Amino acid sequence: MPDLHWTIPVARWSFWPATATATPDVSFVAPMARRRLSALSRAALQVAFDCASTLPAVRVVFASRHGELRRTTGILCDIGAGEPVSPTSFSLSVLNAMTGVFGIERGDRAPASAVSAGAQTLGYALLEAHAQYATDASSPVLLVYADEPADPAYGTIEDEVEGGALAILLDASAQTGQLECVRTTFADDRSNAFASARCVTQSEAVRQCLDAKAPVQWRGATSTWQWNWHEGV
Repeated sequence: MPDLHWTIPVARWSFWPATATATPDVSFVAPMARRRLSALSRAALQVAFDCASTLPAVRVVFASRHGELRRTTGILCDIGAGEPVSPTSFSLSVLNAMTGVFGIERGDRAPASAVSAGAQTLGYALLEAHAQYATDASSPVLLVYADEPADPAYGTIEDEVEGGALAILLDASAQTGQLECVRTTFADDRSNAFASARCVTQSEAVRQCLDAKAPVQWRGATSTWQWNWHEGV
């Protein structure tokens, strides 16, 4: 794959840590639907609402390596035990369950897509969000990344995810800065020219870049990802 280099306009961003002791505020979701939400979807909806609550419509790119894997695992355990499967659990076990709930509760018919690409999920989701916004900048694009480690039943996961949820709103008309994204292969790893910190996961790297406004790097099996923040327009 060729090297990639792009920049996105960041209007707002929000992060919900997996270690938070508080419960995500998803009061905008109807009580009946709210009761059925997993902890993962609650965190994702919280950060999405933080960034898009004032917008009448927003395109959504949802990203997760494992998605609702814990709910799926529960379904598989029920099947293995000969127990009936809950239709609600099944309908909310899909990767993009959060986008459906988000659109329904907001009455928002804007397009939504989902991305899952292993340990590089967030990086490629940022590329997808950039592509959508670059194609049509007439309306904002909301990137929502939410993940949690897989159940121990699946064994050791290489480059396991960091739990939590992150949302970034792409909107040049209201941007506070720009997030520069660079992906290089090891054969042409020019990103090492940046003086940057290295992180264990992509989500940790992007969050640290947005928070500290400093270059951050993540190194995968075949490529290096670099993020840098630029203030203002």
